[in-house]
Amino acid sequence: MPTYQYVAVDQKGAKRKGKIEAPDSSRAERTLKLEGLIPIQVKESMFAENVSLGGSSVKPRTMAVFCRQMVSLLNAGVSIVDAFGMLADQCDNKIMQASLREVMSNVAKGENLARSLKEHPNVFTPMMVNMVDAGEASGSLENSFDRLAIQFEKDARLKATIKKALVYPIVVLVVAVVVVIIMLNFVIPSFSDMFKDLDTELPKLTQVVVAMSDWMKENVIILLAVIVAIVIAWRVFASSPTGQVVIGRTSMKLPFIGPVITKSAAARFARTMSTLLSSGISIVDALEITSKNMPNVLYKDALLFAKDEVEKGVQMSDPLRKSGLFPVMICHMTKIGEDTGNIEEMLDRCAGYFEEEVETAVAALMTAMEPMIIILLAGIVGVLIGACLMPMLTLYESLSEMM
Repeated sequence: MPTYQYVAVDQKGAKRKGKIEAPDSSRAERTLKLEGLIPIQVKESMFAENVSLGGSSVKPRTMAVFCRQMVSLLNAGVSIVDAFGMLADQCDNKIMQASLREVMSNVAKGENLARSLKEHPNVFTPMMVNMVDAGEASGSLENSFDRLAIQFEKDARLKATIKKALVYPIVVLVVAVVVVIIMLNFVIPSFSDMFKDLDTELPKLTQVVVAMSDWMKENVIILLAVIVAIVIAWRVFASSPTGQVVIGRTSMKLPFIGPVITKSAAARFARTMSTLLSSGISIVDALEITSKNMPNVLYKDALLFAKDEVEKGVQMSDPLRKSGLFPVMICHMTKIGEDTGNIEEMLDRCAGYFEEEVETAVAALMTAMEPMIIILLAGIVGVLIGACLMPMLTLYESLSEMM
């Protein structure tokens, strides 16, 4: 989803600057107005920022530790100002440390904690701000931080599970590319020079590999320029609304990867909604906040549509089912929760189920990818070894004939 830089004025007349994710500029302006800001300028950033849980540039694991520490300090009777000061002193993340100190200063001046957190969207997510606001209103701030800690821990575990499936093939492919570059630029050309001295023709396979090596040497600048152009074009396309829809739909149709994306989205939706609803946040607000937590634009749009339908009086399970994106279990459990008045518990159970399903799906994905990667590497290495051995055998035959 595109990231927009904005300049706005709050209810006190103070100027605010920041970044916000939205499908388009009009949606970004509407979100700002819902947050009590009057947008002055909204423009799209060229590249999206590293976001998590709706905009934070701090890792979920770091936020989980922060929330756990806040729970301990608040239960021990430490004031909010002192708690933020203590956590700022021991924080290693410079961005988060500066934000904690500024929040501490604002709260010490009498400002509301949730409002102070809201002024730092690059650290404190909309979900966190709303849950802290609900905790302050109900007098159970430590419970809000406890639920947030669980949310961030689950989110960190989910991301780690998905990343685990990507690290192995990426490392293997990088090593393969490095080996190919070394072979083409240093090993194969030595055989070419040797055969020129002996006035002997290289085998066909070796000639092809040598031709590739020569082409790389002569066109290395062009090759690098093409790679850079492809990367930039991809980034621009991926940040555009059309590109995000295309990538979102394509990724969900990929074998092995598609089921992981669907189950991951279901787990993220159920966990976030359960956390928000259990804190007393309305379904409408929870859907809007959760939409910012979904990496796939199709799910973002589906939740925003569900939000609009709920505002009209429609049950949430109905637009979820009509979207065709969520597993049937999510729709049924949501419906049961709505009928029994216990929707947050139903969603919590769904979250636990799909989080386990993601781990199982990732394990299956890695099991399927390992033989494919081995076959690919075997093919690459086989061609290179053949290109090296064939001229050596030909060389031995030539030397035998000379003797």
